[in-house]
Amino acid sequence: MNKLQHDNHTMTLTDDVTGESVKLPVMKGTIGPDVIDVRGLYGAANKFTFDPGYGATGSCISELTYIDGDDGILLHRGYSIEDLAEKSDFLEVAYLLLNGELPKGTEKDEFVDAITHHTMVHEQISTFFRGFRRDAHPMAILCGVTGALSAFYHDSTDIQDPHQRMIASRRLIAKMPTLAAMAYKYSIGQPFNYPKNELSYSENFLQMCFSVPAEDYIPDPILADAMDKILILHADHEQNASTSTVRLAGSSGANPFACIAAGIASLWGPAHGGANEAVLNMLQEIGDKSNIAEYVNRARDKDDPFRLFGFGHRVYKNFDPRAKVMRQSCHDVLNKLGIDDPLLELAMELENIALNDQYFIDKKLYPNVDFYSGIILKAMGFPTSMFTVLFAVARTVGWISQWKEMIEDPINKIGRPRQLYTGYKARPYQVESSREKKSIFNWLWKKD
Repeated sequence: MNKLQHDNHTMTLTDDVTGESVKLPVMKGTIGPDVIDVRGLYGAANKFTFDPGYGATGSCISELTYIDGDDGILLHRGYSIEDLAEKSDFLEVAYLLLNGELPKGTEKDEFVDAITHHTMVHEQISTFFRGFRRDAHPMAILCGVTGALSAFYHDSTDIQDPHQRMIASRRLIAKMPTLAAMAYKYSIGQPFNYPKNELSYSENFLQMCFSVPAEDYIPDPILADAMDKILILHADHEQNASTSTVRLAGSSGANPFACIAAGIASLWGPAHGGANEAVLNMLQEIGDKSNIAEYVNRARDKDDPFRLFGFGHRVYKNFDPRAKVMRQSCHDVLNKLGIDDPLLELAMELENIALNDQYFIDKKLYPNVDFYSGIILKAMGFPTSMFTVLFAVARTVGWISQWKEMIEDPINKIGRPRQLYTGYKARPYQVESSREKKSIFNWLWKKD
């Protein structure tokens, strides 16, 4: 794995003040931009590189996911996201990300069976939930409980053991929907539901979230398909903030449960996993279709703090390939449910404007995957507080695949970013003459 291709290609960095030059190797991937190898720069020139946010820095070598933001391309192990969403299901994509190839023969049946029979969690974990307030955010609960899994599954925390890594990976993929559903049920005061082995991964998740003991629950195939597509489309997205967090935590040798909990914490940020929740909050602020023109004008005004969420993407400069798949699924769900919801009607009107208004077209502000997934989840009955939780359920497979790849990479080392220091230089410590160093003993003596 991870074939480094230098091909004797170098670039020369020259100090325009001193005239000193340093030759740096250029690494080639299979597709995408070449990468300048700066690992030897400090030793050769006593200099670091500066790249806040690491937007121009390759932090690792990976075979999992490729993104071309200019052309709207997203590949998992070489397969387009459009093909995977249309022809595959979530657990098959999970197998692909974990193992590098689509399952052959009985491999998928064995994998699905293993995931299905690991969905239950230790019964003591249910009592763990009672320590949280009922009004706690489900992401807070999920983050805490996921990190606590290492206290229950000691037999899969040795990261140097390939078998334990496999067990931990499968456990996390299997148990995350169960924990997410438990977090949801706890937040609304309903009893937990056990998983059912006869249901698919997505059907089971919906069942655990929405069934109640008082009546039978039959998952709707259109809703289950929409949920499966949401999971596929959010499974992995290269070296984003949460994935980089998982890799950084894992580089220290932390156990996989702690690493995934770190990823969940990073995902919680509104600029990352909270984007689809922000879409619904934005729609609520707009309030009515009659107000759309006003808010679109505000979005155009650079001096107005209002921003349109769910349009455009910091990576995809043209269109989000996931959005094309999600758009169809969104309309299927809305047509199936026939929901009379002013907020959803507002969203569809905003979508129509975005696809036809010249301002949106010129700025390439097309509806992204967060816009459609937020609408779908609301239509299904999920509160906005659960949106990021569902993102975490999907992204767990990407996180654990990235973690596994990192652990198995022979060049892996602990993450240690450097800095440009702009604070004080070394200076002497001086005590002000008016300030006397006192102790409690001095105070007692004075009292006497």
